[in-house]
Amino acid sequence: MTKSIIITGAGHGVGRACAEAFLDAGWHVGLIGRRAEPLAELAEAHPRALALPCDVTDEAQVDAAFDAAQAVWGRLDCLFNNAGIGVFGATVDELSVADWRRCIDVNLTGSFICARAAFARMRHQDPQGGRIINNGSVSAHVPRPGSAPYTASKHAITGLTRTLSLDGRAFNIACGQIDIGNALTEMAAPMAKGVPQADGSIRAEAVMDVRHVAESVLHMASLPLEANVQFMTVMARDMPYIGRG
Repeated sequence: MTKSIIITGAGHGVGRACAEAFLDAGWHVGLIGRRAEPLAELAEAHPRALALPCDVTDEAQVDAAFDAAQAVWGRLDCLFNNAGIGVFGATVDELSVADWRRCIDVNLTGSFICARAAFARMRHQDPQGGRIINNGSVSAHVPRPGSAPYTASKHAITGLTRTLSLDGRAFNIACGQIDIGNALTEMAAPMAKGVPQADGSIRAEAVMDVRHVAESVLHMASLPLEANVQFMTVMARDMPYIGRG
């Protein structure tokens, strides 16, 4: 039986790379994102791709998207909770409350809403169960300068992952988290040019091809449900994360 996955933030960056990797591996892939055009483009090129444009912060839109996918496939095997935004470059006193709320709403509340939708469908389908993979970040462990909203959201994702893992046991639902460091996407492009360091300097950082992330997520999703990658960190080897930087 062909497996199915919904990927949020599937129109670009990590989400797009993962969508293409799962399609190449023979999965049915639901594409969630706010911009319909890149989702439609990918769906037109792949008969097993399903464009599901919606805003992950809107629970009615998310439920409708998950219902549409389940109506086509009959079941949902996996969710990759990937959609997120970054708010960087300012100390906490310089940040607006609006920017804080926007980051938390997308990164954390959006992940909760999508996990909620996936969990409900996995719990009640037959056979019962499935897998949720949350996109954390190396920021779930250590912050960058001037990154309070983003870092706080990713620490909270770790709490969400642990709770879903515990609550899912009774329903054959596994949950894991992938923490990514410096995959070369639009969001990470500035890393290769120079970004603020803890010592106040501006320096370029090592980056890695985003396909390594896609291959890692595919591995996590392909395990049988009695096995789980609870936490995985995949990062550019020489980025300033291990050691003093």
